[in-house]
Amino acid sequence: MTSLKNTSLFFVMLFAINIVKGQEEMQLLDYVNPFIGTSNFGATNPGAIAPRGMASVSPFNVAGAENKLEKDSRWLSNPYVHENTFLTGFSHVNMSGVGCPELGVIVSIPTTGELETNHLKYGTTYSEETAEAGYYSAQLDKYKVKAEATASTRVGVSRYSFPAGKSNILLNLGLGLTNEQGAMVHVVSPTEIEGMRMVGSFCYNNPEAAYPVYFVAKFSKPADEFGVWKTPYKYNGLESQWMHYNGETRIKKGFTREVVGDSIGAYMTYNFKKPQQVEMKIGISYVSLENAKENLEKEVGNSNFESVYANTRKAWNEKLQVVEIEGGNKDEKTIFYTALFHTQIHPNILNDINGEYPEVGTGKIGRTEGTRYTTFSLWDTYRNYHQLMSLLYPEEQLEMANSMLDMYKENGWLPKWELNSTETFTMVGDPAAIVFADTYLRGLTDFDVQTAYEAMLKSALNTVSNPLRPGLIQYIEKGYIGVDSHVKGPVSVTQEYNIADYAIAQMANELGKNEDYQKFSERSTSYKNLYNPETGFLQPKNTDGTWFSEFDPLAGTNFASNPGYIEGNAWQYLFMVPHDIEGLKEEMGGNSKFEARLDELFEKDQFDMANEPDFAYGYLYNFIPGKEYKASAKINELIHQYYKNAPEGIPGNDDTGTMSAWVIYSMMGFYPITPAKPVYTIVAPTFEKVKLNLDPRFYNKTHLIIEKIGNGNAIKSMELKGEEINNYTIQQDPLLLGENLIIQTYKTNENE
Repeated sequence: MTSLKNTSLFFVMLFAINIVKGQEEMQLLDYVNPFIGTSNFGATNPGAIAPRGMASVSPFNVAGAENKLEKDSRWLSNPYVHENTFLTGFSHVNMSGVGCPELGVIVSIPTTGELETNHLKYGTTYSEETAEAGYYSAQLDKYKVKAEATASTRVGVSRYSFPAGKSNILLNLGLGLTNEQGAMVHVVSPTEIEGMRMVGSFCYNNPEAAYPVYFVAKFSKPADEFGVWKTPYKYNGLESQWMHYNGETRIKKGFTREVVGDSIGAYMTYNFKKPQQVEMKIGISYVSLENAKENLEKEVGNSNFESVYANTRKAWNEKLQVVEIEGGNKDEKTIFYTALFHTQIHPNILNDINGEYPEVGTGKIGRTEGTRYTTFSLWDTYRNYHQLMSLLYPEEQLEMANSMLDMYKENGWLPKWELNSTETFTMVGDPAAIVFADTYLRGLTDFDVQTAYEAMLKSALNTVSNPLRPGLIQYIEKGYIGVDSHVKGPVSVTQEYNIADYAIAQMANELGKNEDYQKFSERSTSYKNLYNPETGFLQPKNTDGTWFSEFDPLAGTNFASNPGYIEGNAWQYLFMVPHDIEGLKEEMGGNSKFEARLDELFEKDQFDMANEPDFAYGYLYNFIPGKEYKASAKINELIHQYYKNAPEGIPGNDDTGTMSAWVIYSMMGFYPITPAKPVYTIVAPTFEKVKLNLDPRFYNKTHLIIEKIGNGNAIKSMELKGEEINNYTIQQDPLLLGENLIIQTYKTNENE
């Protein structure tokens, strides 16, 4: 029988263990800095969000400055830029790391004194900013009000600390990042406002595809006065400018009927005899007001601000614990865990708590028993992001695959760049096929594989009316797309189709479809038709087979236009053949010439860390026998050059976590070099020890440990499960089954 003394000791020890665990969890969250990426066009924001959240509460500081309207004075794709100083509120549906503007709507702000509804007049400077995973706060200087924000999955929660006197909470439905028109607002009671805002002209490219986002806002204290406002606007006709005031704002006090319009809002006013806090909860839905209210009531209900934040903090802890690291300095750990944090924002949840969501292209409301994801920036994420999700969050990756497959069933086509069940058709290629093949080949097969394969073939073979692969007939017949074909970026598009065809070939091979395997394998290397040995570039050709006479390898630098390439120049696309590295080496004349060309890319400063096609380039040295040390040295150099614990700490748009996925892999010491092929290439890691906590439901092991011996930037030797390995490329299964990868390192020198 266990004694009472021993039992007490047991519980004391258990309590101590739990305290230690709690401290470890807190330490991980302490390494998240949401301000990373909020400058240098990183396009992230420091707002409060839960993992994969539909709702988020972001400071909105891009709407102008006092007495000067600056909205859209430059390409603003996100609600917050760190160097801006003028706040006009807090938006409740936002995107992170995306290079095109959209959302940034349902904007609230606390004010004091007499009611003012002009955002240029009620806006304020702010100070004492704080941001953590799931939390944001700032002091609004003009009003001496502290604004705090947290969020659950579908509800944004704010807490405003007011001084004594007259105070207001405004909900402005006229502000946003794009120029959609149309909103509705209804003050239900002194403690509730509901409404709708139209959104949907992503990149300003499809305004007719606008759709509603619904909200219900509840306030912890009843207002002493409430009302609505409406301001007539006049559009000045310039795409790059916002609408200007063209009339006097009309305010209706105590109005409880619905108001519709383009620049409308509602307010709650309080007369506080002493300092008070008011909490505001805003439930979001893309289906209906009823669902927005249900999301709010069932997800948050009567929980207060602190309780919601505690739950969200716990959720972030669970997400971050998939990787444990030892060694490295505080900045390096912060870069790493903030990157992991950023990968858990998009794709985000679209379905309401009852499972309902808007279908793609049908106008119907669907229902899921699982999770319907949205925000698929696939041209970016097929290269490394989904591979990382398969490794660290396999259940989520399967849910994403099933979401994409449901889109095909609804719309008849796989997604290309999907946002809130609308297809934006942004960027090029056929990336969904790559994601399906990669997911399947990594062992995640719990989706309708035959339907997925059918969808992949439809995109690759349908030449009648194919929204995913323009120029497909010419691509099949000639092996490339001509520069005179009216397809934008024909060299880049040919390369993207090659990678997609390679992915289909690998899937076909796995499914035993030999004829398809042969066909798509042959198609996947047609980039060779565009390689000009005289210039050493993949360059545009005319349809008749002649070279484009005005070819300039530097045209397209810094995202300028180029007739052959998408967002890049000939240098930046030269090595984007991750599925046929040996074939490209052969075209260039062998290992030495391949190395010299790769050296030249970096020496001439033509490598672009902000551009996805270049992501694998530093790793290509691993495929040159005897020069593998250059890969580790180069990746180490790129990490320290481009990633920082600072607002400018991401080298460009985070692209829904793709830039972050690159640095996560690179700091851990391995990278998925070939999409749709479950292999990794190895470099010297940043940290002394990396432990990946694998999901045992999907993998035969519970963890993979990577240990770095020495403080070098190149690999001296490697040992997997006690056996020495000499290959810098390792299949996924042996790597994971090996459990322990030990990497001996040394420092390179310039003369090596």
